[in-house]
Amino acid sequence: FFSLKTPRTMTMLRHGVAVAMAAFLFGGELANAFYLPGVNPQSFGEGDPVKLKVNKMTSTKTLLPVDYYRLPFCVPEGGPKMDNENLGEFLAGDRIESSPYRLNMKTEMYCEQLCVSNLGRAEKRGVSPNKVVRAIRKQYHNNWIVDNLSAASKAEDETTITTRYWQGFPVGFVATDTKKAYIHNHVNIEIMYHAVETEEDKYRIVRFTVEPFSIEHKFEAKEDDDDDDKVDGEEKPIEFAKISNPIESCNPKASNKRHTDFDMVTAPGRMPQEASGQVLFTYDVTWTENKELHWASRWDIYLSMDDAIPAKVHWLSIANSLVIVVVLSAMIAAILVRNLRRDFARYNRLATDEEKAEDLEEFGWKLVHADVFRPPNYSPLLFAVACGTGAQILSMAIFTIIFSTMGFLSPANRGALLMAELLLYVLLGSVAGYTTARLYKTFKGKAWQKATALTALGFPGIAFSFFFLMDIVAFANRSTDAVPFTTMVVLLVLWFGISTPLVFFGAYFGYKQDPIEFPVNTSSIPRQIPDQPWFMGIPFTLAIGGILPFGACFVELYFILGSMWMDQYYYVFGFLFLVFVILIITCAEITVLFCYFQLCGENYHWWWRSFSTAGSTALYVFLYSIVYFKQLEANSFATYLLYFGYMGLSSLGLFLMTGFIGVISSLWFNQTIFASIKID
Repeated sequence: FFSLKTPRTMTMLRHGVAVAMAAFLFGGELANAFYLPGVNPQSFGEGDPVKLKVNKMTSTKTLLPVDYYRLPFCVPEGGPKMDNENLGEFLAGDRIESSPYRLNMKTEMYCEQLCVSNLGRAEKRGVSPNKVVRAIRKQYHNNWIVDNLSAASKAEDETTITTRYWQGFPVGFVATDTKKAYIHNHVNIEIMYHAVETEEDKYRIVRFTVEPFSIEHKFEAKEDDDDDDKVDGEEKPIEFAKISNPIESCNPKASNKRHTDFDMVTAPGRMPQEASGQVLFTYDVTWTENKELHWASRWDIYLSMDDAIPAKVHWLSIANSLVIVVVLSAMIAAILVRNLRRDFARYNRLATDEEKAEDLEEFGWKLVHADVFRPPNYSPLLFAVACGTGAQILSMAIFTIIFSTMGFLSPANRGALLMAELLLYVLLGSVAGYTTARLYKTFKGKAWQKATALTALGFPGIAFSFFFLMDIVAFANRSTDAVPFTTMVVLLVLWFGISTPLVFFGAYFGYKQDPIEFPVNTSSIPRQIPDQPWFMGIPFTLAIGGILPFGACFVELYFILGSMWMDQYYYVFGFLFLVFVILIITCAEITVLFCYFQLCGENYHWWWRSFSTAGSTALYVFLYSIVYFKQLEANSFATYLLYFGYMGLSSLGLFLMTGFIGVISSLWFNQTIFASIKID
């Protein structure tokens, strides 16, 4: 689901698995102590070229990323070249390409000219705006990369300087007075480096910041004179235009060279550049040595978002969750343990002659002993398939969070988390097949081929069909979310070539196993169920069954949604692991509690009820996503379809996972209590 790492990173992994296991055991604060093995630092000598790459442009208003060169920005000579990308990057919509920006290690640049580009017609009432203006009004942001490090955004005004380490930097802005769109046609590229201790005269990049400006350059375009780009063997600045109103940094006659700053740009008589017509793009490059910041810690400030979200918030979330667990556990201890102990004592003692005569020896949940393990009253096949899929998703979630907590899914390796989730889900198909087969055989089902095929094709088919629909929507909107045909083929190969055979493989061993043994026999004639009180009806149990697990995890859910839709980083997997464990415990406890009340009411249809009671957590998650959607300021049909479609799909997966947790908990509880009493 998300982009990644914990608030404070300490040191890089140097001792392999030992440190990794220590990070896992000691939770979130140590889980950040290393990077993905294989991501090696790159060292540069003075004057060495440093590549600046551009990624997709993103907007929290449309949620549809677009290719950088969809707008008429300057292109490198010979056209942009695509980086080699992994499956996770393609699925996340990343499109990393080369750029025309020329950077050299420790080489300062002042108002370097990039190109002159025609942005299109000017803004006028009644005239359709050009695509740059539309992108600015939709709040699109650029996302640049240097040495695999994402660009931070620096904004300055008369009183403050703000640096933000997420969401990139805006393409432009809309003036509050004129309501016109202005383009950021100048950037200050600020790069920090530190010397490599083990290599002489070598340096590593540890920070990358972009400060955008809008400067109205009045210029006269130059003819291409075809002169050599080098003077005395060194590259000379390329001039595309002669600026008639240069600011100090752009003035070649200035005696003291200074980098572009806020005061220059906002000096009297200076105007921002409108996003239309012929525009000159320029940039400065500043190199600063930072002896305190090392390569292994360079992602820390990004992943903590410069401490925008203190760790205290996550600890308060966990404290809130623990309170819910403690209260729920106390209820179970007070109600279940005390009542069950009394029930066991009553059911296991010998009835007197008077009690036998009055037939008073049995009441409560013991009355349904001959029906409690009867197969589900509605579609045992569908129930087994749902449980199998839920087991697969639960296993995938556990492994993904553990690997993330251990630090193996580094943000330096883009797309790693998404690819890990996909591959783990595919490889755990045997868990789904085995669980479905074992349950379906216990229910004495005969259509085992149909059950196995539904497990292999059901939820993956729903997910792929919706993904294909979203791909069409993205393609229609020319978004980078549109997955290439070859990637679609890869997904189909993973589904039918690996996942489906593994489902059948697991089902084969599941059907080879004996059915689940129950402590009591099931009668051939079902017992009549008495009328149930209103508080044991489905609406009430769904409302109460989902609110407590949701309350235990909704704070972390807020941050997870921020990483999904607001381009923020989420890497507090130590906290997430604890919250996930609390979620499992809460789902199990609330389901067991309601299952006991249901059996005391002589209602033995607990299979689907247990599944839906715990699964109703997903309903609250979806309802919360509706509330969260108000933050995105979205107003297009495609955005609504994209957001609610993916949130609905995520909620369906959560419903299957938590539903399986509820069923397993209730099954264990029922087996335990009915094995503890004597049945005549």
